[in-house]
Amino acid sequence: MTGGAALLGAALLALAAPEALAHNVSAADRSFMQASGGFSFGPYVYLGAKHMVTGYDHLMYLAGVIFFLRSVRDVAGFVSLFALGHSLTLLFGVLADVHVDVYLIDAIIGLSVAYKAFENLSGFRTVFGTPLMNPRFAVFVFGLCHGFGLASKLQELALPPQGLIGNILAFNLGVEVGQLLALCGLLIVIESARRLAHYGSVALGGNVALMAGGFTLVGYQMTGLLLAGEA
Repeated sequence: MTGGAALLGAALLALAAPEALAHNVSAADRSFMQASGGFSFGPYVYLGAKHMVTGYDHLMYLAGVIFFLRSVRDVAGFVSLFALGHSLTLLFGVLADVHVDVYLIDAIIGLSVAYKAFENLSGFRTVFGTPLMNPRFAVFVFGLCHGFGLASKLQELALPPQGLIGNILAFNLGVEVGQLLALCGLLIVIESARRLAHYGSVALGGNVALMAGGFTLVGYQMTGLLLAGEA
């Protein structure tokens, strides 16, 4: 599968199953986390990693971030900023019990995907003559938003207080492990795409697909917000 096809597939998956993009926690995982009566390092690391590698919105944003990065140093720098951002708000949101609207934060996460894809397409330079935000700053800020998205789902579970701090730290470690695994897979796909003779077309199509997927998530979540307000 080419890099463009892989990214297009991710966007189509977003279109076909938008509920999968909203940080859903499976019934089995939900039951385990609510019933745990103390510190459970291994299981929470596993759950954090699983949550990240199945979080298509996170993966779409991460793909956009690294799409045109060529050096290991740049990849490490941008991904570290993203990790720092979502780690801070995941821990702060759960441990300080800071709540945000689930639909709104997931819509912002969808917007982050569309924003990064539009930036990759030089959209902001074309329209405004300059980037809207410094790319590193934008990655950190959107990382904060992604962390609140993760925190919002954990807050819905009413986790028991016993071992909560240790379990959330273990979950966050698992998220970083999952992000590293996902990053390796994305780098392989994108590097394979760069070797194609028609890479320019692949890059264009891939980022257009990412932008479409991001805006689809925005529309889905805003519709949910409006319907929830009417209920």
